[in-house]
Amino acid sequence: MITVNDVSLNFSGQTLFKHVDLKFVPGNCYGIIGANGAGKTTFLRILSGDLEPTTGEVIIPKEERMSVLKQDHFQFDQFTVLDTVIQGNPRLYEIMKEKDALYEKEDFSDEDGVRASELEAEFADMDGWEAESDAGRLIQGLGLSLDLLHSEMASLTAKEKVKVMLAQALFGKPDIILLDEPTNHLDLQAIEWLEDFLMEYEGLILVVSHDRHFLNTVCTSIVDVDCGGIRMYVGNYEFWYESSQLMQRMIRDQNRKKEEKIKELQEFISRFSANKSKSKQATARRKLLDKLTVEEMPASSRRYPFVGFTMDREVGKEILTVEGLSKTVDGRKVLDNVSFRVNRGDKIAFVGEDEIAKTTLFKILMEEMEPDEGTFKWGTTITTSYFPLDNSAFFNDCDLNLVEWLAQYSKDTSEFFLRGFLGRMLFSGDDVFKPVKVLSGGEKVRCMLSRMMLYGSNVLVLDQPTNHLDLESITAVNKGLMEFKGIVLFASHDHEFVQTVANRIMEFHEGKLIDKMCSYDDYIATQREEALARLEQ
Repeated sequence: MITVNDVSLNFSGQTLFKHVDLKFVPGNCYGIIGANGAGKTTFLRILSGDLEPTTGEVIIPKEERMSVLKQDHFQFDQFTVLDTVIQGNPRLYEIMKEKDALYEKEDFSDEDGVRASELEAEFADMDGWEAESDAGRLIQGLGLSLDLLHSEMASLTAKEKVKVMLAQALFGKPDIILLDEPTNHLDLQAIEWLEDFLMEYEGLILVVSHDRHFLNTVCTSIVDVDCGGIRMYVGNYEFWYESSQLMQRMIRDQNRKKEEKIKELQEFISRFSANKSKSKQATARRKLLDKLTVEEMPASSRRYPFVGFTMDREVGKEILTVEGLSKTVDGRKVLDNVSFRVNRGDKIAFVGEDEIAKTTLFKILMEEMEPDEGTFKWGTTITTSYFPLDNSAFFNDCDLNLVEWLAQYSKDTSEFFLRGFLGRMLFSGDDVFKPVKVLSGGEKVRCMLSRMMLYGSNVLVLDQPTNHLDLESITAVNKGLMEFKGIVLFASHDHEFVQTVANRIMEFHEGKLIDKMCSYDDYIATQREEALARLEQ
């Protein structure tokens, strides 16, 4: 359990939040949400004891062990993967090292023998004999090979290190787990495994995430950092979002009878109470929802950008034909005889662990890179707009402000039009005169999306468009692509994004392309069935 009493934080003269009183109890997963810069990560640091609040206190029983997902991926470079994971339980690792040191002594004394027996008893009580197999199960679940267990952390790729650090945070059955963006850089299969793990976990979980499907699946409550305060609401992210929208409409529409709106909200609560029965945590969630009153519903001050794509012309019969594309990057064949045809109405998600393969394909289709073999041909009616994985070339060493930058891509270059357009993307007032080279990652993404919206293209190619965005912006982009009438080719790690936008899934596997004409959830179900069939053989 974690008890937060009257916590406030003033940071650089700014009050991030004040008078926070909350209680987090075991058996629940709390999703912490808020706009970029609202203080989500800062609040986690206060809970972990890494940062002292300006006022108030955080109370955690001394006997409860807390595990925190570490962000420094170089911190453990001198250790093996196994040692790094086991250090998720510091006391167990300490016992192991002390035991090893004792048994290596040449002059092993009676006193050493007594100490060794004490350590062995404590080691057994902490399931120390299962430590290596537990560590192996964790890294396997996250998609790493057991062969890596005895490898040095320094030899791993950045993506592999991310998974090992997550395994460390989950290791040893901690009482409390704090996770800051745990799904970052995870492939969709690893995210699904993590969801299953957390849903079965019986302790207390607090998680900051921009992944809506993840929040919907694992969370029993939402903790909203907004308007200088932090409030807790029962239910997952979808429930919080839908109910906050209803409350906003209720606040805006004062002419309707309050009783009618209350009835609508109560019906909404009842509908959600019957949902989300996937895990045992859902039972507790439903009980809480049954007791929920209208007065406890969220009324958020969130601002959502407008993302909407229009086409200057319809696509014709011929859209894109790809035949035999192959490409080797840094000595590795990332595309191997790739062929496919894009049809009218297609919204294709490219998935799979090989990020370089997806980015390479997009670069070839956008003529930023030449294939080693093969051809591709766009139809004569096609106009494309591209969202690259790396947008630094558009902003680095650029002295233009936002208005001047956007004017490069607009037919209407009047300041009135451009400021209005930027306002819909949440750039208002003097913000529009900021140099683009000082923008945050999320602000640059919104600029790139604005650029795409001005083109009127009928084919959109997007490589990880939700990177760096907050939940509000992700929701807006998601809605914009769902409503777009043209063709979409995209890559994303966001389950909800892929499921709601794509009607066709293409998976890269060892350079080959596997084409599935289905939704993402259907694709995952098929993958599960195929995996089970392989195990039974």
